[in-house]
Amino acid sequence: MAKDGTNRGGRRVRAGNKPVSLADKMAAGKSANVLDISEFEVDEQFDLNDFSEMSELQGENIPKPSEYLNAQQKNGKPLGADRIFRETWIWLKERRCEKFVNPRLVEVYSQAFARFIQCEEAISTFGFLGKHPTTGNAIANPFVQMSISFQKQANLLWYEIFDIVKQNCSTEFVDTPQNDDMELLLTARRHK
Repeated sequence: MAKDGTNRGGRRVRAGNKPVSLADKMAAGKSANVLDISEFEVDEQFDLNDFSEMSELQGENIPKPSEYLNAQQKNGKPLGADRIFRETWIWLKERRCEKFVNPRLVEVYSQAFARFIQCEEAISTFGFLGKHPTTGNAIANPFVQMSISFQKQANLLWYEIFDIVKQNCSTEFVDTPQNDDMELLLTARRHK
């Protein structure tokens, strides 16, 4: 601790050995800790007889995405982030990691990626240059900077989701739902 009371020094960010995925640890024969929900203690003790009169329970495969993910935009089209949410959730479910990821995190990622696609469509429509509102001179299209911002936000959120999957998935995987999203971005112009 410095004289002014602030903590300084310590470990540098991103320093040290990089984390190894659970699948790689298992393949190498190393010990690995897997987060198991059954290990958590329950405060109350249940008796199996308490469940004898229960009604038929139905499971839910994919949580219902919030309404704002499919809100109608100013151009009349829906945002389409609900589709990205479903694709990402199915991808998580196939790797049995959906219980480790907060649905709100997937929603925020889906919205950021949908906004990125929306900005890219606007750039395709309006071009890279715009007209300054007062001087009339050529300026850079503001959608370019917004696109970069949304892409960066989506990537940071995706890295967070992917890190959770990497640390908890016991099988190797190569495919990501982003492959489908990139295909959507590349073919968005053809569908107009």
